[in-house]
Amino acid sequence: MEQEQRSNSFLVTDSIGSLMARYAVPCVISLLVAALYNIVDQIFIANASYLGSYGNAANTVVFPLTVVALAIAVLIGDGCCALVSICLGAGEHKRAGSSVGNAVVLSLAAGLILTALYLLFQDPILTMFGGRVNEETFLHSKEYFFYITLGVPFYLFGQAMNPIIRSDGSPRFAMASTLAGAVVNLILDPVFIFGFRWGMMGAAVATVLGQILTAALAVWYLCHMKAVSLNRSCFALQWNVIAKFLSLGVCSLLSQISLVAAMAAINNMIRQYGALDPIFGQTQYAQIPMAVVGIVMKFFQIVISIAVGLAAGCIPIVGYNIGAGRKDRARNLFTHLLLAEAAVGAVALLIVELLPTQLIAIFGAANESSYYTEFAVKSFRIYLCMMILACVNKGTFIYLQSLGKALASTALSMIREVVFGVGFALLLPRFFGLDGVLYSMPVSDLLTFLIAVVLIRSTYRTLRA
Repeated sequence: MEQEQRSNSFLVTDSIGSLMARYAVPCVISLLVAALYNIVDQIFIANASYLGSYGNAANTVVFPLTVVALAIAVLIGDGCCALVSICLGAGEHKRAGSSVGNAVVLSLAAGLILTALYLLFQDPILTMFGGRVNEETFLHSKEYFFYITLGVPFYLFGQAMNPIIRSDGSPRFAMASTLAGAVVNLILDPVFIFGFRWGMMGAAVATVLGQILTAALAVWYLCHMKAVSLNRSCFALQWNVIAKFLSLGVCSLLSQISLVAAMAAINNMIRQYGALDPIFGQTQYAQIPMAVVGIVMKFFQIVISIAVGLAAGCIPIVGYNIGAGRKDRARNLFTHLLLAEAAVGAVALLIVELLPTQLIAIFGAANESSYYTEFAVKSFRIYLCMMILACVNKGTFIYLQSLGKALASTALSMIREVVFGVGFALLLPRFFGLDGVLYSMPVSDLLTFLIAVVLIRSTYRTLRA
């Protein structure tokens, strides 16, 4: 027992900067790699002349459905990570083991249930996310969706275990397991898409094989945990433990699932108001706005993955220090985190405003019409113009979660992601047409930041008490 307590005691002695580097950087890389699974697929799909913007649009349609699996994974994984860290800081090792065991069972069950639902309701689900913008896009969507769905249990399990592995004091292994799966995907994508010409099926199969490897590595780690001791009794469901870590993970769930709700709203607004556009109302160009906005949101996901990774990587540090009664260190960490989030947002803003043409070129713009490039440049510059505020908002959400303030974190996430995110996506196109879709993101982030400022000040006061 004493050895276990010593294993994570450095969290209250090492400098905040070194701890952020040790925990946040691997977490950022892990989340970036997870985000790049779908993005890598889209890059290769976009550059395959026989798929092009139809394949791009199909990828955009299916993307939110993979985010649903990720949302459930982070609900379980981030919540368990926060609870385990608090338990270890307070010396409650038995409860930490029960948390991990229950999270394993829950993630396995959730993956199988989600897969069954996807397979049963494939057509209506794809229609809901704009798959019927034209017939070619719908056919590509069905093919990609079917094979991606078969990998959902592996993807959900691997992503849920990632933050749990970090909470056990092994952020580098968590990063390496995710990276290994991504490398497999990166190698197999061009082989299956260009070599075998398997099209959307090839992209999906490459992704699933990478996810299987990540899940297998997670299983191996669970059998060799360091600070947490697992035995058979840990896997017996304890509803009080499950309720606790799920409440801590709700913010992470909302940050992901809201993207799904927003994309459903956005895709349908694109289909509705794109049909009224003199250019995109033509059948041969109808898929362009959906393909382009999907690409812009993928870049947004990359940046937000960095923002979320910085904050999520701090969860074990915050939880352990709060459990050990070191509020001063938790306050210092919050300052470091907010500055880092703002810096990430500033770099991202410079990229999207100065280099939109170069960004869109990565996604096969050379194979498309000038309408594709023009709409893409405008989309990048408008949709992502509040990246600094978006990153600070995300960091605040997750930091509140790591403090155990599930209610405040959840309320702020609900306002940003559902009330503002979905609400403005549905409202603004009614006044500004297709451009209104692009205005929804910056307006949402600006209004959310005004609320976040109040919570940031409140958090500092709490940590001084």
